[in-house]
Amino acid sequence: MNGALAGRLRTMRYALPGHLGRIMPEMTPEAAARACAAFARRGIASSAGYFAHDDDPPEVVVAAYRALAARLQASGCDTVLALKGPQLGFDELAVRDIVAQGLPLIVDALTHDQASRALALAQAAGAGLALPARWARSMDDAAALRDAPCRVRLVKGEWADPGGDPPDVGAAYLQLARRLAGRGATVGVATHDPSLAEAALGLLRQAGTPVELEQLRGLPRRRTMAIARRWQVPVRLYQPFGPGWWPYAIEQALRRPYLPWWALRDLVG
Repeated sequence: MNGALAGRLRTMRYALPGHLGRIMPEMTPEAAARACAAFARRGIASSAGYFAHDDDPPEVVVAAYRALAARLQASGCDTVLALKGPQLGFDELAVRDIVAQGLPLIVDALTHDQASRALALAQAAGAGLALPARWARSMDDAAALRDAPCRVRLVKGEWADPGGDPPDVGAAYLQLARRLAGRGATVGVATHDPSLAEAALGLLRQAGTPVELEQLRGLPRRRTMAIARRWQVPVRLYQPFGPGWWPYAIEQALRRPYLPWWALRDLVG
């Protein structure tokens, strides 16, 4: 394959998520609220996170969360709003506008260089925070939030630690769980790894910590939800919405083509 053809194919590959995303039906606040209400009818709580266009200003993001919150409150859903600091320019006033809608908030983890701003934003707004096990700094962040009244979500993390990932991310995840064990506010165990879910849920449950299993809608969850039932732990499904969701999801499927097959195997048992 010559260099010019390889370059064109590479360009097409990276343009594909955006092209496909534009023709997929957008998950609007109204559609996200209906999905969360459907979860609630099955006894499952939810969280909802907005995926913006790259050029969406913060006021568009705030308006989307306001529209979603109004519908969720009308239906009485147990939903947490998941925020991405960069979409809001890490603007505390914008976050407070969303806080005023009356639903609990959690700030999602993004890149390592944004971690300090995400922590400061969460603390200023009284919101929760996602802690990635891949980052060494998460142990200190967990200590800072250990006795705070906000929720904490444990994730493996999508973005690497610039100082180098731990040799065993699962072991680092459980180390974070131990640091938070015994706290009075909820810890969300966000993983689709059954063995990791078993260990983390058991550790936190036995310490008397309020704990939930958090799952991303669309990924396999049959085995992890069975573990949650065994530990008598509630489940919370993450519902993405907004115009940036499909491009992001398609990009992840292209980068990790085993995901659709994994989900299909889970669906058919």
